[in-house]
Amino acid sequence: MAHKKLIRFAELDTFENVLQFPKNIKGQWNEFFKNKNCIVVELACGKGEYAVGLGNLYPHKNFIGIDLKGNRIWVGAKKALENGLSNVAFLRTQIDQVDEYFAKDEVDEIWITFPDPQLRKSKAKKRLTHPKFLRLYQQFLKPGGYIHLKTDSPDLYHFTKKVIDKYGCTLHVDHKDVFSQPNISEELKIKTHYESLDIAASERIHYLCFSLPEQLPGKDKDEELKQLLHEE
Repeated sequence: MAHKKLIRFAELDTFENVLQFPKNIKGQWNEFFKNKNCIVVELACGKGEYAVGLGNLYPHKNFIGIDLKGNRIWVGAKKALENGLSNVAFLRTQIDQVDEYFAKDEVDEIWITFPDPQLRKSKAKKRLTHPKFLRLYQQFLKPGGYIHLKTDSPDLYHFTKKVIDKYGCTLHVDHKDVFSQPNISEELKIKTHYESLDIAASERIHYLCFSLPEQLPGKDKDEELKQLLHEE
């Protein structure tokens, strides 16, 4: 397995659709894709099933899967290359540093697909829908830009709904059970590796689509959220 990872890491350096901790890419993504199409990012993309799947569905949009694990990124990047998806790329970096790679209003939408739900309350700040991260996203997400969360974790789903309510976000879509809906959009039919594992054993997939307010409340509100979590 270690030898396989070494081979993949070496190959990543040759993939034209992979950028690893790049410098001077901020504000340059339209030049990278050689078009002015809108940009959509998938955070903690894992093997990139969503970036690749969305790239197939929407050829006139650009998609960037972001993850720290190069071994996982290799899978999605390889598939995108094999399928000739010039509108799909991968960025290897840490999520909490993502604002270093995108300029103000450079991103149109964000997908968060099956992230680690960080179930311990003491680790709530590590949840990718925590206000700490929403403030990070607001630095590069266009006003009114959609944030999509797809998860099998009821805890993360309900936590995110609390954040949406308490922080003045606009909720556009709320599916407590995606596959119980009569008409599922094609983008919600895309399955990630982690979705197929059903780690949460919840037997249902949750989906939220929301946008941020013009100005998110300050960190005083974070203390209220923290207290609310501890009272549960």
